[in-house]
Amino acid sequence: MTQTWQITTVGDAARARVAAARLAAAHGVSPLDRTRLVTALGAQLRQCLVKGGSWQLTLRTTAPTAGERGGQLTAAVRQQEANGSADKPGWQTSVGLPDDGGGAIPAQLPGGRAVLADALLSADEDTSLVLDKLAEQEELVAFHREELHQTNQGVLALHAELDAAGRVQRELFTAEREARTEAESARHRLTFLADASADLTASLNHEEILHRLPALLVPAYAQSADVWLFTEESTGHKQDPHPAAAVAAARTGRPQYAADHPGGLPGVDDHPPSALHPTQALLCIPLPARTAPLGVVTLTSPQERWKSDDVIMLVELARRAGIAIDHAQRFEHSRDIAETLQRALLTDLPTTPGLSLAARYLPATHGLNIGGDWYDAFRQPDGGLVAVMGDVTGHGLHAAVMMSQLRTALRAYAVAGGTPGRLLTQLHSFLHHLQPDLYATAVIARFHPDETTVTWAAAGHPPPVLRGPDGRVRVLDAKPGAMLGIPLHQDIRDHTEHMPPGSTLALYTDGLVERRAQGIDPGIRRLADTLAAQRTSDLEHRLERAADRILDPMLYDSQRDDDVCLLLCHIGGSSVTVPAVDGAREASA
Repeated sequence: MTQTWQITTVGDAARARVAAARLAAAHGVSPLDRTRLVTALGAQLRQCLVKGGSWQLTLRTTAPTAGERGGQLTAAVRQQEANGSADKPGWQTSVGLPDDGGGAIPAQLPGGRAVLADALLSADEDTSLVLDKLAEQEELVAFHREELHQTNQGVLALHAELDAAGRVQRELFTAEREARTEAESARHRLTFLADASADLTASLNHEEILHRLPALLVPAYAQSADVWLFTEESTGHKQDPHPAAAVAAARTGRPQYAADHPGGLPGVDDHPPSALHPTQALLCIPLPARTAPLGVVTLTSPQERWKSDDVIMLVELARRAGIAIDHAQRFEHSRDIAETLQRALLTDLPTTPGLSLAARYLPATHGLNIGGDWYDAFRQPDGGLVAVMGDVTGHGLHAAVMMSQLRTALRAYAVAGGTPGRLLTQLHSFLHHLQPDLYATAVIARFHPDETTVTWAAAGHPPPVLRGPDGRVRVLDAKPGAMLGIPLHQDIRDHTEHMPPGSTLALYTDGLVERRAQGIDPGIRRLADTLAAQRTSDLEHRLERAADRILDPMLYDSQRDDDVCLLLCHIGGSSVTVPAVDGAREASA
């Protein structure tokens, strides 16, 4: 439907405006859209009146097309030419119509004041509705603005909390990393301290400990390490000049730090730079013992400065090193005393025509290198020679002292004469009354220059091994007596064996043949085989070499946890007089 109005005067424009408003209202256009339409149309009509001339307003309603829910109301204003045509394009606007809108207005509107008043003022009702709606919308906008503001404040607060939480989390991560790093450093220091302590205490040689200590510290904790041991100066060892800080550490017993800047290290006194090392930082740590420091270890700073925890660890390591050195020196002192005592107890073998003797004694590798094993050889008044091999139970100084007493008692008994069995019987009574809780084993062999036999007796001791001139070897396994000192009365029997020239008798202790995993019998058989394998010429002329050749294969699998004694007695050949050996000598371990 299309309706047209000619606009020439203000009245025409007012009537056209009223017609457009009523037509839009008739079609159900909302007040807001109707106000927009009328306001836009009024503005355009005002421009037309200002320009002057004749204008044409066309209102057209169109039905909805396929797919649309409502039609359209279109208002178009064009200027009319003199000939009455309005073909030139002009202004145009449209508003949508609702689904149920419909109706029309008359083509002509009555004139008069009522129409003009309606034209001028009727739009205010729609404007009032729009303003009310606008007020509602403004209140709603204000509400939503406040709500948005509160939301923004909440978002800002949440962002602040998240930022603070992120900052705290980063700080926690940093602290955790630092804690992990510190824990790893502490674990490394503890591991180093444990390994270094085990390495230092593994040796009982103080010179070896002094050599190991700098090797442990360089280069991880120092560029160089110098150990100043006070006892070396007292024994005449030449020493290089020592830094003043090292002297202060020796005097005060406290660690000292010398550098051109304060160290700030816990428990460490600061010193000015050393005149001996002016460009290097020095850390001088005393090596404490039970009463006074044994020395001072002087460290030059590594590439990075020492940390407090490193210094604490180094002081503890120096303390352990000092204790290890002190223990090693005390052990060496005790060992020297023990070895001196042991050498004093070992007998020089006598020189006897036609009889060669060779002895070997190897102390156990553990302890003080002194034990209860012993050998002896001496003459009796009738010209006979007594060879003895004994073993006192236990180890150490007490066993050595008892061994010495038994050795002295046996020599005293032998002066009065007597066979080996009789001597062992007397020794048994002596030990039982002297030390009821101490026992011993022994074997005695007696040689006489006018006889080709050997008389022997044993008390709980491994049996002698006899090699004949033809190289055949026998184990003299006649029943021995019981151990010496046991609470039992016994008379130990003598045994006699033929021993022609060229024969060799081997006396030994259980340390030579006994192994924990195998027992003693396999070792005795191996000794017999080893003795049989010796060359006759060595036994005849080089008995000392033969003793070494017997020990070497016998001890290759030994842990040396017991003393070892071996005494070889060789009867010279009938056509050769073999001079006696110079005496027993201690075998090297």
